[in-house]
Amino acid sequence: MPDRNLTTLVGSRICHDLISPLGAIGNGLELLQMSGRADSPEVALIADSLENATARIRFFRVAYGDAKPDQQISGHEIASALRSGLGNTRLVVEFDAVDMERQTARLLFLALQCLETAMPYGGTITIDLSGQSLSLVGRADRFAREEALWENLTATAGSYELRPAQVQFALLRSLCDDEKRTLTVAQDDTTISIAL
Repeated sequence: MPDRNLTTLVGSRICHDLISPLGAIGNGLELLQMSGRADSPEVALIADSLENATARIRFFRVAYGDAKPDQQISGHEIASALRSGLGNTRLVVEFDAVDMERQTARLLFLALQCLETAMPYGGTITIDLSGQSLSLVGRADRFAREEALWENLTATAGSYELRPAQVQFALLRSLCDDEKRTLTVAQDDTTISIAL
């Protein structure tokens, strides 16, 4: 089994296994609310943390989970995962989510995470999906991008040593190679564009 397939299976397994205990925490919070103790700052902190963790796992399930050829994902599910997964960032995502192949959605979410890495100060990401072509344009007044990391995304032989928070770059490139997609990146002072 190729390493990349194993990687997506591991991603799916982790997301699946984490959702269950988070659901149990949610049930516990409901019991606290029914008992009349829901107004405390401690319960509010737990509820907020639970909501954030659940949102990120929904995002990660699409980005790192298994995606079979011709498997579909609804536009509603994509929009919901984007809203929840990027809700605590300073990013505004402009995208009319539509039903699409899960493999395409996975590439979209990984590319979004790449842009998120370079846009910690906020900005706008515009997504365009035309048939099998996908483009993302990140616009910001200020970026925090590591040039070597971005060059490694499209270079034929890169030597950049990834950190765990940058794994999306390696996975995006690997999946594009597997799916015979051309991956291009263009940058200037105010934009970063990723086209698949």
